[in-house]
Amino acid sequence: MTAVQIRLEAVSVQLGAQVALSDVSLHISLGERVALVGANGSGKSTLLRTLHGLVLPVQGQVRQAPGVRQAMLFQRPHMLRLSALNNVALGLWLDRSRGLSWAVAKALSKQALQRVHLLTVAQQNASQLSDGQKQRLALARAWASQPDVLLLDEPTASLDRHAKRDVETLMADFASAQDRAMTVVWASHNLGQVKRLASRVIYLEGGRVLADLPVGLFFNAAELSVCSPAAHAFVQGELP
Repeated sequence: MTAVQIRLEAVSVQLGAQVALSDVSLHISLGERVALVGANGSGKSTLLRTLHGLVLPVQGQVRQAPGVRQAMLFQRPHMLRLSALNNVALGLWLDRSRGLSWAVAKALSKQALQRVHLLTVAQQNASQLSDGQKQRLALARAWASQPDVLLLDEPTASLDRHAKRDVETLMADFASAQDRAMTVVWASHNLGQVKRLASRVIYLEGGRVLADLPVGLFFNAAELSVCSPAAHAFVQGELP
């Protein structure tokens, strides 16, 4: 039986006067590649932030298996005005749970930059990198922290086609790596990307989960129209 890493039990989240999530129950298990889809304002970003503990529910429980480490990336990652190498190394060095020296942190950071094909810009100011390079640098920071669960909010939305392909390749690599495979959960408007990368798709509408299906079933129009008419209508409207 696959280990459950994060579980939401009847979770509701309120942001100001708005109910952002309503009675959401689901679990994320080891090794899954879970795509969150839905229109703007459907609750995808709030769900990611709730899974990561950045947003607290007003009702229900978020339970995490002991020892599970998480990392989260945002659509436009913030870069410190330091070199690409030091953007990674500083986070590792400040993580007192690992107790790394600065020299070890820098050595591990070089490995992380090599993993995302950015070693050639290691000494370049991170704020001057292209959007695609910044997103790969953010992935390097996440990978270096050795998370079990990687959460991403629209990781390729602002990228050109080439950069988008690079980030997708890294997401797939992280999810299936033999040395340290990660559970990956991400929000996306790109249904082609979802079909390529996901093993499971969660469709949200108005803060509610209206479909939670294996990727093959989600993209089977006849089956989806029966399982979730709302999700079927969304997919038909989004596909060209």
